[in-house]
Amino acid sequence: QVQLVESGGGLVQAGGSLRLSCAASGRTFSVYAMGWFRRAPGKEREFVAAITWSRITTYADSVKGRFTISRDNAKNTVYLQMNSLKPEDTAVYYCAGRTGISGSYDYWGQGTQVTVSS
Repeated sequence: QVQLVESGGGLVQAGGSLRLSCAASGRTFSVYAMGWFRRAPGKEREFVAAITWSRITTYADSVKGRFTISRDNAKNTVYLQMNSLKPEDTAVYYCAGRTGISGSYDYWGQGTQVTVSS
């Protein structure tokens, strides 16, 4: 019902910035909140940030103050601005959406690789 496609990943040096995009298509009107997750090598997938339709945001402590999530509802696109990147931010970043006001995420993108070099 909803398709998500991430883009904007790449290689960046520590201290640099990167902006990820997530384009949603399909029945996007059913999605209440969008989020970003990441999976680093050898680790479980972890929550990064989320934003509701009304632009209420939440962040993981590890990225708070460095990352900013935003959305353009007219374009059905969610962004993750990543500043002051650290090598530990290296991971595959996934865009996700959920239809409920809270709870588990229903839709997932394919992921985009972010690599931060020392």
